Amino acid sequence: MEGAFFCAQSERTDTTMTNDAFPASPQRIELSGRESLTVSGVEDVERFDESSVIMTTSAGTLIVTGEDLHIGKLSLEGGELYVDGRITSISYEDTPNRQGGFFSRLFG
Repeated sequence: MEGAFFCAQSERTDTTMTNDAFPASPQRIELSGRESLTVSGVEDVERFDESSVIMTTSAGTLIVTGEDLHIGKLSLEGGELYVDGRITSISYEDTPNRQGGFFSRLFG
């Protein structure tokens, strides 16, 4: 597995995970109570539906799975994405998949 991850957990329901392997393009992932997710460093959203969100980030392809997922806010200029719903997993894809995301297919 590439990169070094730091995950701070406590008895609170907030979890913050940072990826220190990519210092030039910082990325922040903030999960609050498995209901609200904020991701910075988002470059493109490849696919999304109620059970998954797949996005290209500065640290690689990030896959979020869960139930009743909704994108609350997406700002590609600012590189931030907010997801609401029941989040069951957050994982990076080992090999980058840059075949064009949702918005690049939409706008051409």
